[in-house]
Amino acid sequence: MPKASEVKRGHVVEINGSLYIVQNVDVKSPSARGAATLYKMRFAQVPGGRKYEETFVGDDLLKDIQLERRKVSYLYKEDDLYTFMDAEDYSQYTINAEMIEPQLPYLMDGMEGIVALLVDGNMIALDLPSTVVMEILETVPGMKAASATGRTKPARCATGLELQVPEYIEAGEKVKINTETGKFLSRA
Repeated sequence: MPKASEVKRGHVVEINGSLYIVQNVDVKSPSARGAATLYKMRFAQVPGGRKYEETFVGDDLLKDIQLERRKVSYLYKEDDLYTFMDAEDYSQYTINAEMIEPQLPYLMDGMEGIVALLVDGNMIALDLPSTVVMEILETVPGMKAASATGRTKPARCATGLELQVPEYIEAGEKVKINTETGKFLSRA
């Protein structure tokens, strides 16, 4: 059982009988003498994705879950089930669309670099790469004299992801996108 001060982003813990993955840890050190350092943690329930926040003192114990991380690649979608293949032993894992809903716009056929989070051999969540390269399918035409100002325009990718891109980006170009924020980073 790790102490709250040892828990990092990506850990899976059990709280009140439910599994939660740590999304953010905010450390606050009060200035009063004798005050304990506080750890405000933001969790997402797995499966389900329901948000939960709680503040702990550094010595509070959290129930750690044995979590297995496996490199997988995305194979296919059938109804509401997404199938992934293990990169080492070629076994397949399926997961319901509801469990990975925020990550669906970033999934492309044959995508690699994905990490599956497994508990007792069952896939409970995905850990996507921090950036993905996607092709812009549709966007309004850019201005010929587009300057280097921060003006943006809407664009749509093949997966249905919509984002704001700079004016100089045209349909058919590949762009790098941050999977955590959903924002344009650069041309690919």
